[in-house]
Amino acid sequence: MSTPSIQPPSTYEPLNENTVVQFVKKLNYFTEDAALQVREIGDGNLNLVFHIVDESHAKSIIVKQALPYAKVVGESWPLTLERARFESSYLQKAAEYVPNLVPKVHYYDESLGLFVMDDLSSHLILRKGTIEGIQYPHLARDIGTFVAKVTFYTSDFYLHPFEKKQLVKQFINPELCKITEDLVFTDPFFDHETNDFPTEIREAVEQLWNDSELRHEVAKLKFQFLTQAEALLHGDLHTGSIFVTPESTKVIDPEFSFFGPIGFDLGQFFANIILSYLSQEAHILSSKERKQYQSYLVDTLKQTWSSFKQEFSKLWENEGNEVYTQVPGTLESFLGKVWVDAVGFAGCEVIRRTIGLAHVADLDTIQDLTQQYQLKEKALELGTYFIKNRTQITNMEQLIQVFYQE
Repeated sequence: MSTPSIQPPSTYEPLNENTVVQFVKKLNYFTEDAALQVREIGDGNLNLVFHIVDESHAKSIIVKQALPYAKVVGESWPLTLERARFESSYLQKAAEYVPNLVPKVHYYDESLGLFVMDDLSSHLILRKGTIEGIQYPHLARDIGTFVAKVTFYTSDFYLHPFEKKQLVKQFINPELCKITEDLVFTDPFFDHETNDFPTEIREAVEQLWNDSELRHEVAKLKFQFLTQAEALLHGDLHTGSIFVTPESTKVIDPEFSFFGPIGFDLGQFFANIILSYLSQEAHILSSKERKQYQSYLVDTLKQTWSSFKQEFSKLWENEGNEVYTQVPGTLESFLGKVWVDAVGFAGCEVIRRTIGLAHVADLDTIQDLTQQYQLKEKALELGTYFIKNRTQITNMEQLIQVFYQE
C-alpha cells in the first residue's frame, strides 16, 4: 500500500509514562500534590494509551495519543495525527444522542494528537468477554440503539441539507478510509503482500482469489463505501471496539469515522459476532455449554437488528424532516437496502479478519492448529456466501441458517 509522506507538527512528541504525567497535571484534573500511577496499556495497531490513576482520591483518566505511523507496521507506514480529532469529535457527536453508550471526552490537543477521556477499566473488551463465554444481556439492544440513533440524527432524513453537508466536511477522513478501502475491500481478494494466513489454507485462499463473481460483487460494495455518504459511521465497529459489563456498553475507538453507508457499521458488528460463534467450537469444550453460548450469540444478532430497525423506524416516523419520510413504503425500502448492505459488508469483514492484515483473537488463539485452519476455511466460505447471496438473504433468520448448527 502506498501512502503519502506525512510530517507531524513541530511541537509534536510521543509521550511516555513520565511526560504524560507532566501533561495531565497542567489540566488540573488531579490535585497538584496527587501521586499518580501511570501505565501504557495500548494494545491496538495505531496509538499510545495511558491509564493514569490517583488512588488516594479514587480518580482516573485515559490519555490516548495518535502516533505518526501505524504501530502494527512501523515508521514505514506514516499516518496523520488528525485521526485523534476524528475520534474525539465522533465521541462528542455520539454523546449528543447516546451519552450513556460512549466515554466522555474531557480534553483534545491538536498539536499533540491526543485527547483525554473517561477511564473504562471497570469494563472488559467485548472480544475478550466473548472468547471467555460471558453473556451481556444489554449488548444487542445497546448496539442496535447506538447505530440507529447516531446514523439517523446525522442523515438527510433528519438534518437540513446544509447542516448535513457541513458535518460531512468535518468528517472527511481520507487516510483512514483508504486503510479500509485497501484492507477490507481490496487486498484480501488479491494476492497482496499485506495478507497474512497459514500456508495450510492457501488452496482455499487461492480459490477465493480466483472467484471472478466474488470480486465483481466486492467491487460493488467497495464503490458503495466510496460514494454513499448516508450518515456518520463509527467505521470500525467490531468486538474490539466495544467495552462491556453485564450492565453497561461503551463504544470506543471511532478514529475511522466518516460518512458512509449505514449498513457498514452493522455489517462489521454482525461479522465479528459470527466469527465468535465459529470460534466457540474451540473455546468452549462442553457441547452443552457451547450450544448455549452459541444460541446467545445468535440471539445477539437477532436482537441487534431488531433493536436497530425498531429505533430507526421510530425516529423516522416521529422526527423525520425529509418530505419523503412521510411517503408510505420509503422506510421499508431504505431498511431493505441497509440490510442487504450489512450482509455484504459482513462478508467482507469475515474474510479480511481471516486472511487480511488484521486478524481476530477469536480464531488466532485456537491452539489446535488443525481446528483453527478448518474454522478459517469455514469463515472464508461464509464470507463468500454472504457477499454473493446478500440480495437473496432477506432476513436475519435466513442469515443465521447459513452457519447455525443445531
